[in-house]
This record gives sequence, structure tokens and C-alpha cells, in this order.
Amino acid sequence: MISINQVKTAFLFSILGTLAALLGYAFGGPHGMALALCIASLTNLLTYFYADRLVLAMYRATPLSQEKYQTIYDTVADLASHMNMPMPRLYLVPGNLPNAFATGRNPENAVVAVTEGIVSLLEPHELRGVLAHEMAHVKNRDILIGTIAATLATCIAYIADMIRWSLFWGARGKDSENRGSGAGLFIIALITPFIAMLIQLAISRAREYAADETGAECCQDPLALASALRKLQGDLTSHEQRPPSTAMASVASLCIVYPFRNNGVLNLFSTHPPLHKRIERLEKMAMLNQK
Repeated sequence: MISINQVKTAFLFSILGTLAALLGYAFGGPHGMALALCIASLTNLLTYFYADRLVLAMYRATPLSQEKYQTIYDTVADLASHMNMPMPRLYLVPGNLPNAFATGRNPENAVVAVTEGIVSLLEPHELRGVLAHEMAHVKNRDILIGTIAATLATCIAYIADMIRWSLFWGARGKDSENRGSGAGLFIIALITPFIAMLIQLAISRAREYAADETGAECCQDPLALASALRKLQGDLTSHEQRPPSTAMASVASLCIVYPFRNNGVLNLFSTHPPLHKRIERLEKMAMLNQK
């Protein structure tokens, strides 16, 4: 059954693809668009194939001890069976910051990581909800979807850069009419990457809602994930979290909750929906299941 979040993702992708096509054609016709798309694809393919290693190294994650965390292994094995997918590799991230993330280009190469903080903070049923959410990302191929979105957004950024530089170097000696049309194209080249970034973030937020829904359906307990998110929200509220590095901030989109504070207008630029909205949706889902 196709969910509203899947429809939303497809719609946003169509807008992103149309922006890339129109901007590329305006700059250099089909050849200009193809060149930018090739460059963007090569850049993001490398990320797609090696992201799991980079992220695990960045977080200093180590394989989760099955002897010490047998309950987590049993939970993930049960969820994998329900989702009809292979058992992912499990990793532990040191530190008290409660969070979890999934990475890997497909279910056969998936990794699910939990922090020491989230293991100690959540009850077993809440942690099960979190693990189901992360495995839903793998099942829904969200790593692939994110890579495609990043490729299109990067393509738009490359084309916009080429337009700006070509207009800058070609501006001299032009008559006033050409300068006027060039100014309009320059403004378009400035605005379009910003629009593409907003669409890419909207796709990310739609995938978070979809993972909440898929994970809750799998573990048959939407309130477990809602309770976990409420605890994680309380932790974010009580501690002022800032990215320790630009690199850490760049991969924070993989986590079940964005680990750093976003307030006011910054929510527009967040990779995650507001936690209170995710909790409300899960609670409504639980009410519908009871009817």
C-alpha cells in the first residue's frame, strides 16, 4: 500500500528533477545538464558505497558485543524476520548522547548503530521501537533515496556555479539588453540551489515520517517509539547540544533524532521533522490500531 509519505517523496523528486533539467538546459542545453549530472553522480556514488565505513569511523563505533548485548541481538533478529530482510551488522557508539542510526547501501550491507546513552536511557520496548525505525530506513531504501536526492541537488549547484562564472566572465562587452537578460539568469542561478536544498531537506523529513510508520507497524507498538522519542526530546531540551565538528553535523541526518538544537526558523533547514509532530502521528496511529 502506497503511503502519503511515499507520494510526497515522489512529488518532491519530480520537482527536484525538473529544476535540474530546466537549469541545465538553460545553461548549456542537454550537454550542459549531462555534464553536471555526471560530476554529481560520481561524487555521490563514492559516498553511497563508502558512507557506512566513513560514518562508523567518524563516530568511533565498534562492533556490538553479542555476549554483553544479547537482548539487542535477539530484538534485531526478530525485527529482521518480520521485515523479511537480512540481519544487519550491529555497532556501539561510545558516549552518553542518546541516539541511533542506520547506514549501508542496501539490506545486505546494512549497519545499525546505537549509542551507549540510548541503551542506558530507554526501556527494552522503547529501544525495540527505535531499532525498528532504523531498520525501516534500510527496508525503505532511504540511503539510496537520499543519495539520489543529493545527486540532483548537487547537479543543480554545479550548474548554478557554471552559470554564475560564465556570466561573470562574459559580462564585459555585452550590450545593455544582454546584460539585462544575464542579470535575470544570474538571479535564477542564485535562487535555484537554495530551492533545491529545501526540497532535499523536505525529502529527508518525509523519509523520517515513513520510517516511523514502517517501524511502528513492524513492532506493532507505535507508542513504544513515541515514548522513546519523548525521552530523547527531554534529553535535547535539558542539554545544549552543539556539533563537535562540521563532519559530525553533516552525518547527523542519519540519526533517529537530530542531536543538536534547531529553534524557530532553523526548523525549516532541519533534516528531521519536529519531534512533537512525530510523536503526535505515532499516537494517532496507535489510536487507529485500537479501533
